[in-house]
Amino acid sequence: MNFLHLAILLPLLMAILIPIIYRFTKSVHTGWFALPIPIVLFIYFLTLIPQTINGPITKTMAWIPRLGIDFTVRLDGLSLLFVLLITGIGALVTFYSIFYLGKNKERLNNFYVFLLIFMTAMLGVVLSDNLIVLYLFWELTSISSFLLIGYWYHRERSRYGARKAMLITVFGGLMMLGGFIVLHLMSGTYSVHEIIGNAASLSDSPLFLPAMIFILLGAFTKSAQVPFHIWLPDAMEAPTPVSAYLHSATMVKAGLYLVARFTALFASSGVWFWTILIVGVLTILWGSVNATLKNDLKAILAYSTISQLGMIMSLLGIGAAALHFKGNNDNIYIAALVAAMFHLFNHATFKGSLFMMVGIIDHETGTRDIRKLGGLLRIMPITATIAFIGTFSMAGLPPFNGFLSKEMFLEAMVDITHLQLFNADALMIILPAIIWIASVFTFIYSMLIFFRTFTGQGEIKKLPKKPHEAGAGLLIPPLLLSAIVIVTGFFPNLLARPILEPAVRSIMPALQNNGLGENFTIHISFWHGITPALLMTFGIVIIGALLYKWHSVWKVWLIEKTPRFFKWGGIYDNSLFWIESGSYRMTMWLMTGWLRTYLNYMLASFIVMVLSAMTFTNAWNFDFSNLTKVTLIDFILVVVIIVTLVGIVFSKSRITSIILLGAMGYTISIFFVIARAPDLALTQLVIETISVVLYLLVFYFLPQFSNIEEKPKWLSIKTFLSIGVGVVVTLISLSAYNTDIFESISKYYELNAYKEAAGKNIVNVILVDFRGFDTLFETMVLSIAAIGIFIMIKLRLTKRRKLDENE
Repeated sequence: MNFLHLAILLPLLMAILIPIIYRFTKSVHTGWFALPIPIVLFIYFLTLIPQTINGPITKTMAWIPRLGIDFTVRLDGLSLLFVLLITGIGALVTFYSIFYLGKNKERLNNFYVFLLIFMTAMLGVVLSDNLIVLYLFWELTSISSFLLIGYWYHRERSRYGARKAMLITVFGGLMMLGGFIVLHLMSGTYSVHEIIGNAASLSDSPLFLPAMIFILLGAFTKSAQVPFHIWLPDAMEAPTPVSAYLHSATMVKAGLYLVARFTALFASSGVWFWTILIVGVLTILWGSVNATLKNDLKAILAYSTISQLGMIMSLLGIGAAALHFKGNNDNIYIAALVAAMFHLFNHATFKGSLFMMVGIIDHETGTRDIRKLGGLLRIMPITATIAFIGTFSMAGLPPFNGFLSKEMFLEAMVDITHLQLFNADALMIILPAIIWIASVFTFIYSMLIFFRTFTGQGEIKKLPKKPHEAGAGLLIPPLLLSAIVIVTGFFPNLLARPILEPAVRSIMPALQNNGLGENFTIHISFWHGITPALLMTFGIVIIGALLYKWHSVWKVWLIEKTPRFFKWGGIYDNSLFWIESGSYRMTMWLMTGWLRTYLNYMLASFIVMVLSAMTFTNAWNFDFSNLTKVTLIDFILVVVIIVTLVGIVFSKSRITSIILLGAMGYTISIFFVIARAPDLALTQLVIETISVVLYLLVFYFLPQFSNIEEKPKWLSIKTFLSIGVGVVVTLISLSAYNTDIFESISKYYELNAYKEAAGKNIVNVILVDFRGFDTLFETMVLSIAAIGIFIMIKLRLTKRRKLDENE
């Protein structure tokens, strides 16, 4: 194991130690022990930047080589960008949580265990080169995020949000697993870079499209794309540090990573381009509009996250065409990919600071409702500064980094209108218009966050808590992120060569074969002249400012006019209700509480499954030429068995039924004597004797038969099941008698029974020596069952004695 593998597992190892540390150091906040892990990892990955510029770093550790599953870690430009966000923002969130979560009020050991497990899961997702290992870490993100979102499990909304996130993301994960399996069937390997390297040969496979759809479902559910976005707003019930980590820099970005990683494989298909672009554009519009309708600051940020994720997704969709179209317009697609990677970084910085800012507001005022807030600028000037930088960057205003990536986004959307992509010119004109409308709403909700919270008069005295500026511990992390927003706004090219260029190259490993050559470079600047994108920005600010002024008027109208069909949360709730109620009714119908009913299910399934299997596999084989001749004594024994069987069925006494059952067993043992199998006959006699005794013992405790006589139902379900099972077993026996697929093993026992075990009785040798462990475990099972029965009887007797004493 090298340090790249250890880097993934290091947070998990610390998570194992946290409960032990917590037990002996309760006087110290547990976060201080967790904090060094992301800091060390962040510094370590920073040192790997020069190596990733020159090419990927690959390390392999054997795991299940027979199945082609190895723990292969591959660090390239794309994964490096993600691991820096995971560890860097992870360190800030951990530091922030130390001051946000009270040492005496929270279960800190649980919180940091969940947080560190999630960190390991995310690192595993972005660094794994094996599809199965990637899937394991992917599902670990769903499980750990479920635990983090439901951290305050005593709250009903927290449990609801955790379950919704779990159901939707796990569904997507299972779909993604299906896509991975299909890719393996197509390529014969689980290696991601090997599969991408064979993209040209795989694109002609009939399984290419199903694999693409399954993988996109996994990506869309994790990155909260419409219509799977509904889990993210409810996930805001998690503590604010969790929201700042999961929903700005890590979990929601996992789907974007998946799309970016597999773009080189699927970009040759127009389905990939159109699906990602259209879903992304719809998500931008839906998220931005809904954000303006919310009053809770975290709810606004939740929908703004949905919108921003749709923006990055649509940029990846535009960039996907770089591999499909070759020529003089390649720079348009590459610019879209650069914008996607740049905005992915920018969004993590300004959204992380905004989540922390909202946490400070909630922590210091006791509310996040913008209808109750206002006028906090004078009381909380540092928090207001953080909010100003974050919201104006999110709105795409200069001089912050969000302005640069937003302009690049608008330019990409304008540029594709000049291209004839897949013969859809009309749609290429509509999409930029939708983007412009969504950007207007983005401006509005950004202004709502800042001005409704910090300006105006406000009713400070009516707030749940007397507001005051937060301490340094809560302010340092968002201030650092705000500083990054400003620095990358003024000096964006600090990220160009070390971060953005390797990331873009990793998304499109075939760029060099697409006419771009070795000298592909990125240069980002503020001023490009009077461009359509800049004019769109002016329009966004002007129209957005007017709509912000009249927000209270059109907000009510928009809420009332929204059709029920588009309220996706209600669809989820209703669907879950019908699934749960339907499963409950079916369970109540099937699970009657009667053992005889369950026996009916098993017998019916046995009949149907065996008959179907034997018929479809053509396994019936009847040949009566070699059967043993039936003698008179055989007929007599059969008649005796039939008479005892009829007596058992129609008997009104349990004692009589038990005696007749034993008589039928003794009669069967006579068959073994006639067939010269004394061992079987002796075994049968012993079993029948013990069974009769046990039946008498057990039935003693059962209630007596009712005195009310019931007419026998000759055509009941039991009649058909009994006849069916008898017929099936008989047919199987007759068919198996003449079927000889393998050579009989009896010769082996004949030759080795005495030689290996020094026993002349082959049956005894098989049971005691050759199958000694089977016999031992069967004895153990019977012993455990006997102990259980004895305990149940004793418990019942004890209860009965107590009742008698009370009477």
